[in-house]
Amino acid sequence: MIFRKWLGEVELTKDLSLLLFIGGIYSLSVALSNTFVNIYLWKQSGEFIDLAVYNLSVVIFQPLTFILAGRWAKKIDRVIVLRIGVIFLALFYISVLLFGEHASRYLIVLGGLLGIGYGFYWLAFNVLTFEITEPETRDFFNGFLGTLSSGGGMIGPILAGYIISRFVSNLGYTIVFGLSLTLFALAVVLSFFIKRRPAHGSYLLARVLSQRKNDENWRLITTAHFFQGLRDGTFAFIISVFVFVSTGSEFALGTFGLINSGISFIAYSIVPKFIKNKFRKKAILLGGILLYGAIYIIVFDFSYVRLLIYAAVIAIAYPIVLVPYISMTYDVIGKGWKAAEARIEYIVVRELFLNLGRIVSILAFIGAITFFNQDKSIPFLLMILGAGYLCVFYFLRRVKFQSMT
Repeated sequence: MIFRKWLGEVELTKDLSLLLFIGGIYSLSVALSNTFVNIYLWKQSGEFIDLAVYNLSVVIFQPLTFILAGRWAKKIDRVIVLRIGVIFLALFYISVLLFGEHASRYLIVLGGLLGIGYGFYWLAFNVLTFEITEPETRDFFNGFLGTLSSGGGMIGPILAGYIISRFVSNLGYTIVFGLSLTLFALAVVLSFFIKRRPAHGSYLLARVLSQRKNDENWRLITTAHFFQGLRDGTFAFIISVFVFVSTGSEFALGTFGLINSGISFIAYSIVPKFIKNKFRKKAILLGGILLYGAIYIIVFDFSYVRLLIYAAVIAIAYPIVLVPYISMTYDVIGKGWKAAEARIEYIVVRELFLNLGRIVSILAFIGAITFFNQDKSIPFLLMILGAGYLCVFYFLRRVKFQSMT
């Protein structure tokens, strides 16, 4: 009864439930390991440039894979594409385990495997989200998925940090990466229970890309995604390094993740209930201001206490931004040219702009630490890149159609 009351009028179908479970398992696996992969590599080399090359490889292979995955999704079942993505993510963790203490020598290989896995997984997941949800259920889906992701984020980092800190050698890392591998295997099994969703028709990628000239809303949404990527590309890995450098402890990094995800869990549970269509743009502005303001908590002094405060602030800000932002994106796609026939191509183009932003972000980071003193250039760069979500609002505020005010 309590669960039904929480759901309200949302109809929780079998496919919707399975997609949420797969998303939750994915988030738990990523929360267990992804942050610690960066630290694992950092401990082997101690160089920012190595982390940048690894993460750059991820965001280069990811959009290239999206293009291929989009074509395959028009020829074969979307669920199979999802499965391929999860298999590549499993291969990534197998490779990390096999390379062991020599993993930092294979940065591009590891980044490539992860990027390919992300590309197949997120293309299929986003298309399935578009097909399984309706406009009236999207805010619920995005909010509930955020809740599951935050729940995984609460359990994963603190558990991984505890396991790693219990062992002097790298055995703890081996156990954590092995757990992630097991979870991805479970996600593959669950994918067999989602209804088959074959696709037909031509691959209209070039046409949907050129549609930016004819559809103002689509141009604004894709440009906004570039600036989202510009912010998230560098921040995705630099903050975890700050935490580890300031404490020297994987368990402290796990605690950081626990606080961030615990607050985010609450925020994702609350935000969808209050952010209705007419408040979406104001929510994105508020979240963007919070995300940018949070940078100044750590940019000049990244002590552990300041980093924990930063974790709390962004945990509140991200749900405020992302729940309405993702819903607006799907609404714009849903009202676009041949949306039903070309939904896959819309997802691919969106991801191309998002990852282009990430590539530019990491290249800027590489340039900053290569040509300037990294202690001075990194804070300056973060203050510039950190404005990404304010730029997102600048473009989204001009998105107009009848259902949005």
